Amino acid sequence: MLDHISIQCTDVAASKDFYDTVLEPLGGSRVIDFDEVVAYGVGQMPTFWLGPHTTGEGFRESHIAFMAPDRDAVRAFFAAAVELGAEVLHEPREWPEYHQTYYGAFVRDPDGNNVEAVCHRPE
Repeated sequence: MLDHISIQCTDVAASKDFYDTVLEPLGGSRVIDFDEVVAYGVGQMPTFWLGPHTTGEGFRESHIAFMAPDRDAVRAFFAAAVELGAEVLHEPREWPEYHQTYYGAFVRDPDGNNVEAVCHRPE
C-alpha cells in the first residue's frame, strides 16, 4: 500500500549512520544521497527517506516497521542496532497477539522513533 515514507531528523548524519547499519541485514541500502536528504531502498527504488527537521514544533514519535526476509535478518537488524548503542524496546521474539508467525524486534533510532524489523514467515 505504501509507496514511500519520509521522516525528519535532528541529526541527519547520525541517522544515516544508524540506518546504513540496521537496514543492511534487511537488504536495504542508500539509493539516493543529496547530503542532507537520503533515501534507502531494496534495489534502486527509494522507499524510505530521511531529511533535516525543518517543519513543526517538538517531536512526535513515529513507528517504522521494515520487512525482513527471514528471522535471521530480524536478529541481525537487532544486533546491528544494539552494537550502535540503540535503546532496546523489545528483543527479537514472536508476537502471537499480532498473528501466529509475526516475529519482530524493536529499537529506537537516533531521533527516538520506534523502529522495527519484522518477518511474517515461520522459522
